[in-house]
Amino acid sequence: MIVIGIDPHKSTHTATAVDPVTNTDLGSIRIDATLADYKTLIAWAKAWPQRQWAVENAEGLGHHLAQWLVVLGEMVLDVPATATARVRQLSRGGRRKNDRIDAAAAACVAALQGDARPVVPEGPTDVLALLDERRTNLCNNRTRIANQLHALLRQLLAGGAPTSLTAASATALLRGFRARSEVDRTRVGLCRDLIADLRRLDDRLAVNEKQMTQALDEHGTRLREVDGIGPVTAARLIGRTGRVSRFPTAAAFANYNGSAPVQIASADTDRHRLSRYGDRQLNSALYTIAMVQIRMPASTGRGYYDKKIAEGKSGRAANRSLKQHLSDHVWRIMLADEKRSHRQREEESERAA
Repeated sequence: MIVIGIDPHKSTHTATAVDPVTNTDLGSIRIDATLADYKTLIAWAKAWPQRQWAVENAEGLGHHLAQWLVVLGEMVLDVPATATARVRQLSRGGRRKNDRIDAAAAACVAALQGDARPVVPEGPTDVLALLDERRTNLCNNRTRIANQLHALLRQLLAGGAPTSLTAASATALLRGFRARSEVDRTRVGLCRDLIADLRRLDDRLAVNEKQMTQALDEHGTRLREVDGIGPVTAARLIGRTGRVSRFPTAAAFANYNGSAPVQIASADTDRHRLSRYGDRQLNSALYTIAMVQIRMPASTGRGYYDKKIAEGKSGRAANRSLKQHLSDHVWRIMLADEKRSHRQREEESERAA
């Protein structure tokens, strides 16, 4: 089995074929990042019928090429850039660096089965990630427009507008206002434009949530069975996590999302402090779930929280413990969902064959 390493760049890709037994460089080719040159790459690689591909940063610059190869039925591995850097440092002449050496390093990591992970075709998880990113942008735009509307209403009305401002409430406030100057008439006109923008964004957010619900139904996840997890939160958990099997343990996932507490080195072993590391979007989602469950007297989360309080923990410490407990629970659910999806794909491929 020959390993072909890929060092991707924005406009060009370099491929190097390596024999994993002898670690011999069998040849290299440099192509442009175009579909025509992708076909040239496949034609070049046919010299080794038994092959697998090792793409450095297959979720970044190498994403398009990696997915194109997967669709063709090629065996593709994702190699992180940090792993190829370690290979270069341990090899002779470690200070040297060029595209061919980087491609060979990616192939070496894949051959040694280090940090390489199989690349799978895009599916519902990627759809949820895109929808979550879109919702984040829509929410940011809505917040910005609502703040502008608040500022204008404060200049028009005594006492301004309520904090929870909606398009309907803003329209009702303007309905009883009579502009007495050209400046106020301009402000009213701008307020109406902003209200129209709010309505449009609210409609887009509603459509976005429906799309999330449909994608979650296709995904078949059981996350929504957990108290405090709705379509938006479930989409964020799945979309931000990606392929959950890349975390070997629940502790690794907790460290990734920042819910794992950090022990205070200069204090007793039982004392911990809040972690500021990890994916803050995932951390925020887990915090929201924890707060919802704490406010539900009959939920399992509230029972867990009360147990930690009875053990002598403070409210914040009990909340952090619940958040880590939820992280472990979410990890187990998503891992089971991924395994079930993998079995279904295998069954479908067997039926097709």
